[in-house]
Amino acid sequence: MPLRIVAKFALNIGLVWVLATYLGDYFQMTGGLGAAVVTGSLLTLMNIIVRPILHILTLPFRLFATLIALIIVQAAFVQLTIMIAERMDPAVVTLTIGGGLFGWIVVAITLGVGNWLMKVVLK
Repeated sequence: MPLRIVAKFALNIGLVWVLATYLGDYFQMTGGLGAAVVTGSLLTLMNIIVRPILHILTLPFRLFATLIALIIVQAAFVQLTIMIAERMDPAVVTLTIGGGLFGWIVVAITLGVGNWLMKVVLK
């Protein structure tokens, strides 16, 4: 553990130096190597102490964003299925999603949960 902290500290100093040297338009720092050491130290401490707290505080937002992304992916999957079905003979299959956006969300969630359950059960 202490070796990892020292490695992170050294890497943060290097990262700060790279930012100040090559991305000076966006990351301005004065004070040379001493400033890089101080800034690297602060970043290391913030990553050790503050980051875990922020992870806990932002968990609801991250879960919500993940759910939205999963729904969008599943909706794209449904859209592709509809596009393929439209190219087939209507006597064989027609596929539409009613209910507007809410209908799409319900279908995407239901298909996603159903596929997940099948994966778990058939594992």
